[in-house]
Amino acid sequence: MPLPTAADVRAAAARLTGWAANTPLLRNSLLDAATGATVLLKTETLQRTGSFKFRGAFNRLAQLSPHERRAGVVAWSSGNHAQGVAAAAALLGIAATIVMPADAPRLKVERTRALGAKVIPYDRVREDREQIGRTIAAETGAVVVPPYDDPHVIAGQGTVGLEAMAQAAAMGVSIDDILIPASGGGLTAGIAVAVKSERPETRLFTVEPVGYDDHRRSWLSSARERNSSLAPALCDALLAATPGALTWRINRRVLSGGYAVTDSEVRTAMAFGFEVLKLVIEPSGAAALAALLAGHHAATGRVVVVVLSGGNVDGNIFAAVLNGA
Repeated sequence: MPLPTAADVRAAAARLTGWAANTPLLRNSLLDAATGATVLLKTETLQRTGSFKFRGAFNRLAQLSPHERRAGVVAWSSGNHAQGVAAAAALLGIAATIVMPADAPRLKVERTRALGAKVIPYDRVREDREQIGRTIAAETGAVVVPPYDDPHVIAGQGTVGLEAMAQAAAMGVSIDDILIPASGGGLTAGIAVAVKSERPETRLFTVEPVGYDDHRRSWLSSARERNSSLAPALCDALLAATPGALTWRINRRVLSGGYAVTDSEVRTAMAFGFEVLKLVIEPSGAAALAALLAGHHAATGRVVVVVLSGGNVDGNIFAAVLNGA
């Protein structure tokens, strides 16, 4: 399968114009003071459907042929890709079926259904979501829309980096480092394709939950590592078992490292986001901010982009975080 190029990311940006939000790149003086860095927050929490996932989903679906559109699409997701595919499908008049874990956050399941998609639940420990999705595709003729291992999806996610580069330039600064929440690696790969073509010296770092830090360990070993646990966790959108095969072909060459954050560090970041930044950030979306606030990244004197990848958090979970539960 061919790897996406910088030209593919630019084409995706043109395709997304008028459909996806050009999300703000925000700076906060208290955050700068706390870290000793110039911190720029890419707020994909404010993206359509509440996460960056709409970008890749729409870029993939917009390129389907008339025959493929009539056949519909099928995807598997813990929630944000599900909503992205469902929203893109609704906008383009395409039927969508989404395979979601039975323990997915209720909010994400309800919003996926509200967007018109059919939801098929599965047990994330005992069943293989990809196998279920591909069986549905084989039986119905639907087009598979993977959450990350697809060049069109990766190119769409890369528009996050393309925008951030332009926004930083408009502020008169150049980006030194980018911290990116990682699951299958599609967002990281897309940002890498976009950013490295313009500024090769910019460093990219993945951030994952402790116990699910397959990108960090893969970077250290130079091989695709697999997580031993598939149990539910606070960062429900960052639980891929291993880096994607396609995404790792890109990320293994461009990463400068990776960090693993604890649930406590993620909760601190979520609370900071609400109390200081006035943003609602879901646990997975707060992972990169957590790594920065916890001091995992040497940020002093550098221009650091922190990707806030999503804001789809259940109200009860969010309230518990703010109340210190």
